[in-house]
Amino acid sequence: MSALHSSVVPFSTTTVDASETALINCLLDLTLNPYPTAKALGFVSSLHCSQRKEFLRLANMHHVVIRALEPVCKAAAANGDVEVLKWANDAIAQEKARVANALAYLHQVCTELEAADIPITVMKSLDHYPDLGSDLDLYTTATSTRVVAVMKEKFNATEMDRSWGDRIAQKWNFSIPGLPEAIEIHVQRLGQMGEHRALARRFNSRRVTKSVEGKEFFVPAPEERIIVATLQRMYRHFYFRVCDVVNSTAIVDSGVLDVVELKRATEHSGIWAGTASYLNVVSDLAKRHRGHGLRLPALVTQSSVCGGDQIYVKNSFLRVPILSCGANLYSGQITKASFNGDVAGTFRLGLLPYLAAAAAVSYKLTGSDKGIW
Repeated sequence: MSALHSSVVPFSTTTVDASETALINCLLDLTLNPYPTAKALGFVSSLHCSQRKEFLRLANMHHVVIRALEPVCKAAAANGDVEVLKWANDAIAQEKARVANALAYLHQVCTELEAADIPITVMKSLDHYPDLGSDLDLYTTATSTRVVAVMKEKFNATEMDRSWGDRIAQKWNFSIPGLPEAIEIHVQRLGQMGEHRALARRFNSRRVTKSVEGKEFFVPAPEERIIVATLQRMYRHFYFRVCDVVNSTAIVDSGVLDVVELKRATEHSGIWAGTASYLNVVSDLAKRHRGHGLRLPALVTQSSVCGGDQIYVKNSFLRVPILSCGANLYSGQITKASFNGDVAGTFRLGLLPYLAAAAAVSYKLTGSDKGIW
């Protein structure tokens, strides 16, 4: 855990610390700073071939390939480092081609669904731009029957196998010919167990437009962008990607986030503590890698149960401690749902320990929890 807290180690011509921790620290340095340090840029140029492959693998997993490599390109060009410049430019060109293809399909899908009176909001995916995630996330208040019918009729889409968790959360994944990324559509509910219905409706009722490469999309308002990131990181996966830190830092720095409205929405749903913790973690990581954190009011910092000092690198991600943080947040969420008289939400949340146990058993027996989550 302590390795994460140190700066990227100095490199030399003979030995480079290319551990996951060092590489992820470098990705944070490159993407959080408008002018990355010479140390971070030099670190990348000192990597040998296999280490660069690992760097790209992690950059892809963390959805920051373009944002991390653009400053590397500039530095390599200025230093006359032809080899690094070609490597970085090739990776960027390949990623830009993937993003352009995905955006074209995404726009068509959104257009056809809207034309069929199926309101669609693009969640998370466009926050990463100019990068893009590994799938395309959408939310709608329409019924699954209508969504499935339009996807099959207009795009010859194939329904992908749904896990137990997908069914409980009311998520459908579609494969479309010509699109490598899956289209994931959340229908009427959000949350690990689909426990959020009223909160989910805000994603359509408060949506705004965003123009990306000349195409118009409906996306969540800033508060909902933080909410969906919180649900994914603090209540589902318990790990952060570099893009989460970069995206949310940009939202807060822009001044568009209404923290009072964010608290009002999440407090009623029992996830304010998780939201405050999410922002606190982002602020701590931003401070560590760019020198200053986020301007967060006391109502955020005082409600947080987790900070950046508890985050550690393991298995390619920035991990959130489940026992000390995740269990605390889950307990608060299910208590609030019960107090609010949300019978359906309480029941769904009550299923989580059983699903988690099934996933643990499956992983122990087969090495995979596929089909569970």
